[in-house]
Amino acid sequence: MHETDPRARLARRFREVNGDHPMTGADDTYVSTQFVVLDELCADRARDGDEVRLLMLEGRLPLPGYLRSDGAEMVPADLFALADEAGGVDQLPAWFTGHWADPDAGKAEWDAYLSGQYVCLRSVTPATIRRKEHLTAEIGAAEGEPDAGSVAWLRRLHARIDELDLLEPEFTAYDRLRFGGPTSRDTCVTAMRARFPLRVDRT
Repeated sequence: MHETDPRARLARRFREVNGDHPMTGADDTYVSTQFVVLDELCADRARDGDEVRLLMLEGRLPLPGYLRSDGAEMVPADLFALADEAGGVDQLPAWFTGHWADPDAGKAEWDAYLSGQYVCLRSVTPATIRRKEHLTAEIGAAEGEPDAGSVAWLRRLHARIDELDLLEPEFTAYDRLRFGGPTSRDTCVTAMRARFPLRVDRT
């Protein structure tokens, strides 16, 4: 039988993208503090929830970031902000991909945005996506810099780490399941701070 309920179709699509992983009580608590329930956001914005679900299923708005264990579709509070800035949902793809000089890169980022998996940013915009990519690349390559280990190098490294720390939320255990391992915060913030602590000059 063909499934017509947008809520059920969206839940199935979410699991196709993210896998079918359990949400713990701790996951639910984290998500409820970081995201909002789709129906509540739609009510606040005078939007029809099922119409928004259809836009997600059609690849015109991003999928929810999480499905809470009670089935609630959890989305960022600024879900509609980029479409509003672009001038509407129809204008959003061209506006979004236009932030990348390489059309293929722009299309890849658009697909990633639609997946709803940009839960790695407190605010998802082309600017923050590009900045995160730049910072993680620099942090990952830092050990190969000519002055690696010096005080100046440590300061540069920690400035990058601190900036990434401000861009990214804490993540939750569910994220490590669906992404199949550590998050960028784990590898580029927590681990790098532990490996390369910032020395305090007491002279």
